[in-house]
Amino acid sequence: MLRSKQTRGFTLVELLVVIAIIGVLVGLLLPAVQAAREAARRMSCSNNFKQIGLALHNYHAAYNQLPAHSRGTTNTANSGSPNPALRRDGGGGHNRNELSWLPGLTPFFEQQALWEQISNPMDSDGNGVVDFQAMGPDPRMNISDHGAAGNRYSPWLTNIPSLRCPSDPGEGLPAQGRTNYAACLGDSTHHMHVGNQDDRAVSPSTGWYTAERAACRGVFVASRSTKFSEILDGLANTIAAGEICTDLGDRDARTWPADAPGSIMASSSDPTGPNNALECRPMLDPQRPQFWVNGAPFVSSPAVTGPDAEMARGYKWAYGRPLFSAMNTILPPNSEICMQDNRHNEGVLPPSSRHQGGVHVLMADGAVKFITDSIEAGNSKAPPVRHDGWVINPAGSKSPYGLWGALGTRANKELIDGEF
Repeated sequence: MLRSKQTRGFTLVELLVVIAIIGVLVGLLLPAVQAAREAARRMSCSNNFKQIGLALHNYHAAYNQLPAHSRGTTNTANSGSPNPALRRDGGGGHNRNELSWLPGLTPFFEQQALWEQISNPMDSDGNGVVDFQAMGPDPRMNISDHGAAGNRYSPWLTNIPSLRCPSDPGEGLPAQGRTNYAACLGDSTHHMHVGNQDDRAVSPSTGWYTAERAACRGVFVASRSTKFSEILDGLANTIAAGEICTDLGDRDARTWPADAPGSIMASSSDPTGPNNALECRPMLDPQRPQFWVNGAPFVSSPAVTGPDAEMARGYKWAYGRPLFSAMNTILPPNSEICMQDNRHNEGVLPPSSRHQGGVHVLMADGAVKFITDSIEAGNSKAPPVRHDGWVINPAGSKSPYGLWGALGTRANKELIDGEF
């Protein structure tokens, strides 16, 4: 009598148990994989910043000064838009002295080819007329504008990988060339966009030089170059630059410029308040406090197109106005930005990032540190240090913004004991 050979298979219950186990393992592993990927992106971002720090030191070794921020070429009768990538002023190829700290660094972080286009100069349309002209004794700090109207100057539109954080997904229009790394202008909003303007016709009665010395206390100062010898607090204790998010068009309070309904610098009628760095905070969405409420008074609407749509955080790496390539140490990292009437002028501009819990900052000694959002930041309602007859915090005052503010000043003699 022959018996048939039977093969035993999996029962339905056993199969479901195996699938359930696999599902649990995947659920446990996916967050770990995502965390590993973000850790790798964060490390890459830190390495990019270290390269910029090394470039800063090499630049200083070559020229005995740091690259100037918001400086470049101009003429005596400039007019029109101050945006170096939109159109050419009637006076010829120049940039209205408003290039950021980054163009001069390009040959120092392996962007020599781009620097050759900027400095030669470039004739993009081949008509025999250069797009811009270089003026001044040091062409690295005196580079100029694009050419004829409608001919957008391609170097300023170039996205440079070493200026981008891999965790930031922003790309494409309406931005020009994006940057995630911004120069530190100190702990005050006053004159942060103009400095002393020592290359323009200025009456001594304006007091710009006095105002600049009082308020512009960062490693970088608009309209002039600084040196390491000016950083009396120590290179290891002073922030040279900070990380910033670039705008995604989603009303993110860290990247889209809201217009302060009052003054972010207090006022002569009431210097103690209520105007201060928190002037824009009532416009935050209570349900999503990282975003502006729909209908907040933006400097320009997120729905606009054309040149105004380009006016957002990190959208122009070569443009020296604070919104695009600078930061200050007033509100702690990842707080909202708040502009004073005009996207080109003063603003409360904390650093920001897509990393969890904080931002990278570049110290003046070249070290990159991760600063948490919870860093001690003093009294956010305090008016900034500035020069005025009625001011509460005059020149030389201790930073009202605690440890965070102290890290942003180059020569205020604050002592820092321990890690931060």
